[in-house]
Amino acid sequence: MNRMFTGASILSFLFFASYGQTEINLSGLRFIRELTIDYNKSFNGTEIGGLSGIDYDPHAQVYYLISDEEDARFYTAKLLISQLGIDSLNFLSVGSFLQTGFPLPSSRPNQTLGIDPEAIRVNQKTRQLVWTSEGERKIKEKAFVNPSINIAWIDGKFVDSFPVPPNLAMQHSDNGPRKNGTLEGLAFANDFKTLYVSLEEPLYEDGPRSSLAETNSWVRFYQFDIDSKKNVAQYAYRLEPIAYPSSPDDAFKMDGISEILTIGHKKLLVVERSYSTGRAGCTVKVFIADLSLASDIKDNSSLRVNSSFKPIEKKLLLNMDELGIYIDNIEGVTFGPDLPNGHKSLVFVSDNNFQEIQKTQILLFEVIP
Repeated sequence: MNRMFTGASILSFLFFASYGQTEINLSGLRFIRELTIDYNKSFNGTEIGGLSGIDYDPHAQVYYLISDEEDARFYTAKLLISQLGIDSLNFLSVGSFLQTGFPLPSSRPNQTLGIDPEAIRVNQKTRQLVWTSEGERKIKEKAFVNPSINIAWIDGKFVDSFPVPPNLAMQHSDNGPRKNGTLEGLAFANDFKTLYVSLEEPLYEDGPRSSLAETNSWVRFYQFDIDSKKNVAQYAYRLEPIAYPSSPDDAFKMDGISEILTIGHKKLLVVERSYSTGRAGCTVKVFIADLSLASDIKDNSSLRVNSSFKPIEKKLLLNMDELGIYIDNIEGVTFGPDLPNGHKSLVFVSDNNFQEIQKTQILLFEVIP
């Protein structure tokens, strides 16, 4: 099934591919093919699942994929692409970021490390990996581990970390980040001089979680300078309403950002994922987010209280509901190598949460210039 999608009112825009960051014209996306990784598939003694981030390394011509297990393991893999689409996905190696020098939490209640890996990117300038952890927030168990942005060598050995802003500190009260709603999105920009990190859901101070109705659910994007590792700016992005009711009505449902990807000129692709209990799969939408005119809200401690800011502009590029196939929990996206026709590829991966009823999907798209 091949389908082409273009953003609303978008004839063409420019982006920098995550590798090389070369300026390219883009007018839409064409879905090519899906590959599914078998449930409980093993590799070197590990179960392949929980894949929460993916990035392509053009130097080694491999993909890096991170699993959200507490051992912070990551894989390298080869994705073979032909004229027909995806031929195969071959896993090459597996490693862990929890090596000598990694600052583990000082307390481990119930043997929980509080490490929750979510995103991974390759810095082509330094040949290092950057990955995020959502941390932990458990009130009853008094387990609090702050989100983190970590730097490692290609083999996983710890190098350093980015100091996170104070508003990302986990707290006992309804302040700061929500549980499982923190650092999901990660993107290099500006020729690897800039790093963007996005939350999945709003800070308590910034707004409510998404609902079925329109809400002021403001999610923060954090801009870091790579050299100094300082957070130099923050921006507000408004989440979409939850796509469908849950069954029963009071069951779990949510909408949040699962990944971001640089497309140049202070623009990002933003993956929003909506899930409702009782409905198979997820509604996944891809937006073009333009930060160029957005206010810097770094000194705004509460977007609920102080609403005098200009948010990130967003335009819908793709609604995966329109593909006509089952879509699972999409959590990673990267630009891949050129397709046989010379166009760029865009690759998504889903997190199956290690559940047999879910799928680990690789979705391949063609970038239409």
